[in-house]
Amino acid sequence: MNDFLPFALPDIGEEEIDEVVDSLRSGWLTTGPKTKRFEEEFALFIGDGVEAISVNSATAGLHLALEAVGVTAGDEVITTPYTFTATAEVIRYLGAHPVFVDIDPNTFNIDPTKIEKAITLRTRAIVPVHFAGLSCDMDAVMEIAEKYGLKVVEDASHALPTTYRGKLVGTFESDATVYSFYVTKAIATGEGGMIVSRHVEVAKRCRVMRLHGINRDVFNRYTSAKPSWHYEVVAPGFKYNMTDIAASLGIQQLKKVKAFQARRAEMAAYYDAALGDLPVILPPKATDGDMHAWHLYVLRLRDDAPVSRDRFIELMTENGIGCSVHFIPLHLHPYWRDTYNLKPQDFPNSLRVYERAVSLPLYTKMTEKDQKRVIDTVKKILA
Repeated sequence: MNDFLPFALPDIGEEEIDEVVDSLRSGWLTTGPKTKRFEEEFALFIGDGVEAISVNSATAGLHLALEAVGVTAGDEVITTPYTFTATAEVIRYLGAHPVFVDIDPNTFNIDPTKIEKAITLRTRAIVPVHFAGLSCDMDAVMEIAEKYGLKVVEDASHALPTTYRGKLVGTFESDATVYSFYVTKAIATGEGGMIVSRHVEVAKRCRVMRLHGINRDVFNRYTSAKPSWHYEVVAPGFKYNMTDIAASLGIQQLKKVKAFQARRAEMAAYYDAALGDLPVILPPKATDGDMHAWHLYVLRLRDDAPVSRDRFIELMTENGIGCSVHFIPLHLHPYWRDTYNLKPQDFPNSLRVYERAVSLPLYTKMTEKDQKRVIDTVKKILA
């Protein structure tokens, strides 16, 4: 279908193209001056004295952050099943075990009232996920973490530039926060991510482990005016560094992030106004004075909707509109289900939300005409 409206597209302009071309002409294709600049500018954007460590994906960032806070084989890490598998798989990379806690069905975020019951003597950390761009109840999460001496690594893949109680995600008392720059995210570098932390030792460990456990950045070694060939491998690290090509995109995308969020919020409000009288539950909102990043716009079909969720998506596709589902809860996937002997009803809120949830297209390159087309099609199916 020639006029198919996709679920998501990145918003790349001439500024990004020019920055990438500049990098290509400079000779720096891997980690270099653009990566360093992107880290510095991202740290300034988040503020509150954080350090920013770029990586080649948020998955890599979560892995490094958990390793840096001391998660090791046999430990347990509490997180939500209502997330992408990367959140939990990085726990397994370290030989530790995810312990899933159900969500609050009103926010789709981890339910803090259930966290404490899941803590054991082996619990080492909590990984809250800020779903769709709405912040978790971080006061409650941090209170529990402090009470039991647990580390907190935030999965903020959806949460740029989300705020909670007037503060940007990334400036709380957690040990580290990890952002995604995947092609569909708030800012896109194709693949990429960023770790931010105010803890010097956590940041230092992440920097060393992101590039083979070498104790010096390759950029510093290759640009020194003095003999600077010597380095030491101090740990068995990983190959998680960001390239200057990706950082070039990030530098220009970061300048637009506030405008992107404002446009997404405007579009979400348009959907709300147009769809509120249909048999649906509209997405949760941020509390007054706080900012929702609106990475996703997730409707839930009510029981009195004339079609099932799956049939709704089929009909939208037949009308040339792409939709998605965020997420298939982890405990329904074969690996997590079989490894930890999980059953669908173990997390009833996650199951119920999943069975009725559908994500509508929401991206800044959509025109008002595009969005009206989505709205008219939804009304045609559900009215």
